[in-house]
Amino acid sequence: MTELVWFRNDLRLADNAALTAACARSKPVKACFLVTPGQWQEHDWSSARVQFVLEHANVLARQLAKLGITLSFLYADTFAESLDKLEAFCKQHQIAGLHFNEEYGINERRRDKQAHDRLSALGIRVAKYRDQTVAPVGQILTQQNEPYSVFTPFSRRWRSWIEETQPTLYPAPSSMGPEVEAEQTDTLPAPFKDAPNPLVANGEDAAHQQLDNFLEERAKGYKDNRDFPAVDGTSQLSPYLANGVLSGRQCLIAARQSGISGDGIETWINEIAWRDFYVNILYHYPRVSVHRAFKPETEALVWNEPGEHFEAWKEGRTGIPIVDAAMRQLKTTGWMHNRLRMITAMFLTKNLFIDWRLGEAWFMQNLVDGFLASNNGGWQWSASTGTDAAPYFRVFNPVTQSERFDPTGEFIRQWVPELAKLDNKRIHEPSKGGVIPKGYPRPIVDLKESRKEAIARFQALKD
Repeated sequence: MTELVWFRNDLRLADNAALTAACARSKPVKACFLVTPGQWQEHDWSSARVQFVLEHANVLARQLAKLGITLSFLYADTFAESLDKLEAFCKQHQIAGLHFNEEYGINERRRDKQAHDRLSALGIRVAKYRDQTVAPVGQILTQQNEPYSVFTPFSRRWRSWIEETQPTLYPAPSSMGPEVEAEQTDTLPAPFKDAPNPLVANGEDAAHQQLDNFLEERAKGYKDNRDFPAVDGTSQLSPYLANGVLSGRQCLIAARQSGISGDGIETWINEIAWRDFYVNILYHYPRVSVHRAFKPETEALVWNEPGEHFEAWKEGRTGIPIVDAAMRQLKTTGWMHNRLRMITAMFLTKNLFIDWRLGEAWFMQNLVDGFLASNNGGWQWSASTGTDAAPYFRVFNPVTQSERFDPTGEFIRQWVPELAKLDNKRIHEPSKGGVIPKGYPRPIVDLKESRKEAIARFQALKD
């Protein structure tokens, strides 16, 4: 009898709970991946992400073929249609057991429940695994057996769990039979054809090389360098993590085994904890995956109409150089430095007072590493509507942030060439003294006045 692995957000051979379990059970093993362009559009997937995912699915198919496992591509527009295709595939190939790693968006959970019910009714075993986080989702709870809604106590318990449990990696499968011909997909759905050049190299081996390079070259200085967008101080592993080419467990264990100590590596491990925290929030509070605020009382806020200000923000022509540089980086590369994600998000939600949900969707529509849990968590943090949210009265001044984290204007010059000839002081705020270079707009909003207004609106909500 044949076991089937349903690949989704876990495009890797190594440290894959569902794949390991299926291969341990019996031979032969088959695999499938569902191409669902309509669903990807509904979930605001970017062209960069779709191309990344399909390219990595092809790499995975070639790796599996060498082990005697065929990865079949099934085509359906939506989740509803995908279940019909999955059921038909199981019947055609006499599948005895289906294995998959859980996903935690509300639509994904409904899909998986329906898949379980439909296939179980056919006599097919359905086994699911909690593989998306270091500690299984739902494992890190308070002493009252409640989910954490604040990061710091979550991270303390998360680290304790790691020390108590000493998590290990699931082994990659060995050969399951003679090598087979690899299926490949060259179907790039029309809405996703216009993607930027790839940010990182393809494949699981490339992901591990990137991880090794980061640990060897940049991890020690991570805490000091990570906030400076002109400095190569981050890991740039996020595309691999967001799409499951690399697991958080692999990153954590590699960091712990590297022998590196100090604030740099500990700060980076903390980022893995943040990722786990936001996935747990998505699981325990499903409202955040359906455009709802984590703090329900903030849904009474009356946001400004998006209009021209929103378009200016998207296009990088707000007249605030660091914001414009960041937004142009996003549109051109499909990626944005994390410090800049906070600056641009807070500018949209506090200075322009535009609904965070619009910004959240725009990021997802452009990011190669668009990951619902982290993107939603970050946006709600910036908008003061989420867990551990920045207090509503703490509003980043983008000019001050620019002066601090891009002191010589190197990053701004790269992405806003209109300002390249300004000196290191004026480049952060060209509208202050002197003539603004031709073609660059004046600020679309007064930073001080808009900050006061945002605080007043939140204060009125509180009162």
